[in-house]
Amino acid sequence: MIFTSSIEKVRGYSLKVRKKGKIFGFVPTMGALHKGHMSLVDKAKKECDFVIVSIFINPIQFGPREDLGRYPRNFKKDENLLKKAGVNFVFYPKAKTMYPKDFSTYVHEISLSKVLCGKLRRGHFSGVATVVAKLFNIVEPDIAYFGQKDYQQAQIVRKIVDDLKYNIKIKILPIVREKDGLAMSSRNSYLTPSERVQSRCLYQSLTLARDLIRKGEKDSKRILAKMRSIVKSQKSTKIDYVEVVDANTLARVNKIYGKVLLAVAVYVGKTRLIDNIVLNVKK
Repeated sequence: MIFTSSIEKVRGYSLKVRKKGKIFGFVPTMGALHKGHMSLVDKAKKECDFVIVSIFINPIQFGPREDLGRYPRNFKKDENLLKKAGVNFVFYPKAKTMYPKDFSTYVHEISLSKVLCGKLRRGHFSGVATVVAKLFNIVEPDIAYFGQKDYQQAQIVRKIVDDLKYNIKIKILPIVREKDGLAMSSRNSYLTPSERVQSRCLYQSLTLARDLIRKGEKDSKRILAKMRSIVKSQKSTKIDYVEVVDANTLARVNKIYGKVLLAVAVYVGKTRLIDNIVLNVKK
């Protein structure tokens, strides 16, 4: 396995792989790897001849009062996991390499980014779109892998690829969960033991909504009221949003049918957690 922080080395490696006509897979991460990340790596290993993983805590997607400074970092653990998984190449650039002093070009997606997390974390998805576009230009993969937990992010990446005509296939893989249903996230490490128990309410609210919809409930207001009630029952929670939206446009829906996204963003203590379920609902 090759480790480098050099853009030139990544480009050289990518060119060699592509000249051989091999399928090149890419998994972009911010490190602090867990089973969710590794499920993407494992899928890439099965489907591709060569796999590159990036580890980069992207500063421009964090707001001024967000957790950039304390975001989990454990490069040695990440290195061991990736070696064990058989990754071919790891790219871990420095912030000054990705964003030198004269950097002044940003990518803005202006539709899907307006709602859900984009509405509450201003500038976040511009930071995501910019770093993803830059990583795609550096790595030039055939396939890039993302997790469904960050559903809105993945949809925005798909839109960027479509609009800017990248020759890259985007694959979105299922959420990997703890035994009690909590979606795996690097930020779960922030939770106290009490908060960790209370955090179960996110998935509980989603599964209740799913079950009600499957039983025939189609009114989103009634569904959302039930979801909010479950979340609010925990003393350390604060709702950022609880929504039922069209899974493609991310627009709110009043009557639930077709492909829909049940999405929640909740503070448990000081930790902001997100989760979702995608459903295909018949009229």
